[in-house]
Amino acid sequence: MSEPGRLVVMVSGSGTNLQAILDACGQAPGAPDPPQLDARVVLVIANDPDAYALRRAGAAGVPTSVLSHVGRDRADYDTELAYEARIVGADLVVLAGWNRVLTDSFLAHHRVVNLHPAKPGAFPGLGAIAKAYEAWQRGEIDSGGVMVHFVPDEGIDDGPVIAWEEVPFRAGDTLEAFEQRVHAVEHRLLVESIDTALTELRTGS
Repeated sequence: MSEPGRLVVMVSGSGTNLQAILDACGQAPGAPDPPQLDARVVLVIANDPDAYALRRAGAAGVPTSVLSHVGRDRADYDTELAYEARIVGADLVVLAGWNRVLTDSFLAHHRVVNLHPAKPGAFPGLGAIAKAYEAWQRGEIDSGGVMVHFVPDEGIDDGPVIAWEEVPFRAGDTLEAFEQRVHAVEHRLLVESIDTALTELRTGS
């Protein structure tokens, strides 16, 4: 892979992490120059037609595809998702706020990375930031975290870790303040991890 990496980003919500990727690739209006990532987002897939992430993609001139999962057989749905990513030549698929567990019908065809706003092994599934905050309030933990990992199978937030970072709680923290710090780490760590994953693809390591 000598050309810039071709990224397909899958989203379900507001798309702040998509925005971080678009900025790092130099595709968003006003993005830093030179780009931080030797990559291009070639397609954004959403499973919700109202996802604000679609507007972010549109502002960057990136093609989008909306595929609702409602009422669909999981395997059939994932087969269609895999086709969408394959026809644009995806080198790497990035789950940036994607709220569905992918089956082997997708994972057998693509290299996938996922972002999870918790330490490895902690609070799998949705709502991890709020769950960590509640655990801190009970005195059970003193920090949350952010993890980026590969997705080799249908396990939930438990694939091989690319990178992770601790996000400590602070005295008097509100959920909103903690969430903002987690998101700041997410945006940076996701970009760094995409770079790592693409480097592994290029070198075959």
